[in-house]
Amino acid sequence: MKQSLGLSAIASIKAIAMGFSLIAIVPLSIESVSAEEVAKNPISSQNNQASRQLLEKTKQRNNNKSLEPIFLNAKDLLVQRQNQGIARVTDVQINQTENGLELILETPSRQQLVPLILPEGKDLVIDILDATLGFSLRNGFKQANPAPGISQITVTKVNETSIQVRITGTQQVPSAEVISNQDNLVLGVTPDGTTVQQTPDEAMQRGHGGNLHERLHQEEIEIIATGEVQEDDDYFVPDAGVTRTDTPIIDTPGTIQVIPRQVIEDQRAIELRDALSRNAVGVVTNSAPSSNFNNVLIRGFNVSSNFLRNGIPESFFTLTPPRDLNNIERLEVLSGPASVIGGQISPGGIVNLATKQPLSSPFYELSASYGSFNSVEGAFDFSGPLNDSKTVAYRLNTSIYHSDTSIDVDEVDIERFSIAPVLNWQIGEQTKISFEGLYLNSRTPQRIGLPAQGTVLDNPNGEIPRDQFVGEPNFDGNDRKITQLGYDLEHSLSDDWSLRHAFRYTNFQSKQREAFVNAIQDDLRTLERSGDSFIDDINNYQTTAYLTGKFKTGEINHELLAGIDYVFEEDYFESEFFEAENIDLFEPVYTGGVGAAFEDSLGRFRDTNQGVGIYLQDQIKFFDDRLIVVLGGRVDFVSSSSQDLRDQTSEEASQDDTAFSPRVGIVYKLADNISLYGSFSRSFEQVTGVTATNEIFEPSRGTQYEIGVKANWLDNRLFTTLAFYDLTLSNLTTSDPNNPQFDIQTGEQNSQGIELQTGGEILPGWNIIANYAYTDAKITQDNIFTVGNSLANVPENALSLWSTYTIPEGNLSGLGFGFGLLYVGQREGDLDNSFQLEDYLRTDAAIYYRREQLKLALNFQNLFDVDYIEVSDDDLRVYPGDPFTVLFSASYEF
Repeated sequence: MKQSLGLSAIASIKAIAMGFSLIAIVPLSIESVSAEEVAKNPISSQNNQASRQLLEKTKQRNNNKSLEPIFLNAKDLLVQRQNQGIARVTDVQINQTENGLELILETPSRQQLVPLILPEGKDLVIDILDATLGFSLRNGFKQANPAPGISQITVTKVNETSIQVRITGTQQVPSAEVISNQDNLVLGVTPDGTTVQQTPDEAMQRGHGGNLHERLHQEEIEIIATGEVQEDDDYFVPDAGVTRTDTPIIDTPGTIQVIPRQVIEDQRAIELRDALSRNAVGVVTNSAPSSNFNNVLIRGFNVSSNFLRNGIPESFFTLTPPRDLNNIERLEVLSGPASVIGGQISPGGIVNLATKQPLSSPFYELSASYGSFNSVEGAFDFSGPLNDSKTVAYRLNTSIYHSDTSIDVDEVDIERFSIAPVLNWQIGEQTKISFEGLYLNSRTPQRIGLPAQGTVLDNPNGEIPRDQFVGEPNFDGNDRKITQLGYDLEHSLSDDWSLRHAFRYTNFQSKQREAFVNAIQDDLRTLERSGDSFIDDINNYQTTAYLTGKFKTGEINHELLAGIDYVFEEDYFESEFFEAENIDLFEPVYTGGVGAAFEDSLGRFRDTNQGVGIYLQDQIKFFDDRLIVVLGGRVDFVSSSSQDLRDQTSEEASQDDTAFSPRVGIVYKLADNISLYGSFSRSFEQVTGVTATNEIFEPSRGTQYEIGVKANWLDNRLFTTLAFYDLTLSNLTTSDPNNPQFDIQTGEQNSQGIELQTGGEILPGWNIIANYAYTDAKITQDNIFTVGNSLANVPENALSLWSTYTIPEGNLSGLGFGFGLLYVGQREGDLDNSFQLEDYLRTDAAIYYRREQLKLALNFQNLFDVDYIEVSDDDLRVYPGDPFTVLFSASYEF
């Protein structure tokens, strides 16, 4: 039976003839209409014109016979395509199945295809609008005699915005028919010699009437919608999971930026903080290079605990866990207060780590790299189905990494091992569950820095070499291990309503032993040191459940988000401090250890933290979805306690707090590809302790006002956001002028800025991601530091650029080049503003070659060996950036 079909899930197109199948992996919204309806439909003039041109061209090829095509995605999809850009087919695969062959056209996730299907002679021709072939398919695809009755399959590029799939019969054109199959669209095509001879008109008419289910059998071609997510070489991703909804970024009232996997691979980023600070607007690093502390500042504020994993909070109340990029599909950054999503967090922003998920087609990749400082890494990425029905699939990422550092001392190195398994089970048509694990062991050296005198300030003894080390080489450094297990259950209640529930358990262990600098003597070369030892064992439990749904009240569309989060964390902590020998800053002599422990320096504590958050958000759309209003709020109930395990008679100190965090936003779409927005949002973070009058501190609060404009350019291949914001952090503790041994909550800091970001494809093969941020971050109220001082490590001006170009055709096709700039302006080294870190411009570059399954790359970082200071803790600890480095990498897919 003929019917219009609407599919809103991520989908694929599948065609089977004598066991042959064609799959195009896309999200699909499908409607079958006549040629006359296509011609009359006043939608997307560019797409509609292309549709008519393809129809006229096909009629001419068939001597102007009156053909009625099966046109898919004619009405609803073409409207959606205005915001989706050009879909890129990046790979074609043929797999053996029980019945024959399977041909897979791979595209990135969340991209759509617009096929126009018509017979031509002995061929079934599928013209696909708004699509192109990736560089690996620059010469097209061809397979002869894939199955009985089918003599050839080809995939070719028609022009810059369309491709063509052609299925050739051996005797006559296959006949086509459209049927419904629950949530799938099925195009049945009978190969030659199996039915009564038909003209093309009869074949097409047959697709619009009769009991088509009875005529389908083993020898047919089907188009079936199924789920799939694939990687691609695009730099622009139109939506993000950080908001917990499927709202496109252009319709979201806030600054959101996605760093896709391809950018991480092109830059060969090793550390999370590097990938963020090189590519995300308003983000600068706030931790030492080659350390386990992947801390960054967003809009001037530290966000070390503001992380999600696949949209679910991954917060640790006390420490920052190690991070690894090998199993990360993309990084999503939401700037500004986001407690509605993340609970208690600092106000700068939130980062979502979206991990690699299983694929329904076999995928195997081996990779290795070697570079400066004897850095070496080996990794593999395996994925595929585990059963014939492909309802169970897995993915396994494993990597091992070792590197010396720029410090000119033996035994100061980095070691990292990770394994990340994922198992997906499609239980039924409406229910799926994912089990995901992670084990990561990361050991990094002591990064105790160098004094400001001799690096950024003058020192009469001379300039300190940037590879100087003033710790102890044989100390353990910092060792952090994380073991994580969890599940993620999704159930579709209907076409418009879905429920998600996730649980995650994490064990986080940290061990640190180091010698650190306490002071520099008057000779400006002798450093006074002491030693410390820290051991942490944290058990963290996170669970969340939320409901999303779409409904209408009259002519107004609503998208509702309602949920609850719960977290419990228990931390066993032990610390001890030791004596250590002084060391000469310019001629260090390592003593090989530390002295006796300081009296009464041993501490053992048990800290517990827990929180419950309940939130509700409604996204309301008016005037044909031109005006979008977002109203949301969250109530959090948090508690913390601490107990001294050495003193069994001591009472447990505890504190309970409640906080409400609103979010209000408005978006007005001037056109489908241009939107104006404004927003108001708040965040909170618990502050433990009491005042001199024994009053419990209130949570600190972040408050932001933001306006901006977003646009999709170049046929939706390039995305740009321009934002203006004013962000205030209040209720900060500062010294009580009447009782200096106590604090009061009168401190306040403010950040105002302008941010411009853009990313995507300028021309076929030419990708770019670029950002500029102006940030004015200052102390506005304080009893210790001078009001008006700038916040530490926050540059007023920061700019980043990364661009790649791949030669698409000819003998050099697959050869590519990358070029990057990172400019960080002058920054204050501490809140006293007692010294400054000079600005710097770092240049990066890459040369790579990618041909079929093989990928080779040569990456250069700090190409001109610029000597610069990356970050500062205080005047005793500033951290030089890495010198010129080279990294060669290779991978092979099979």
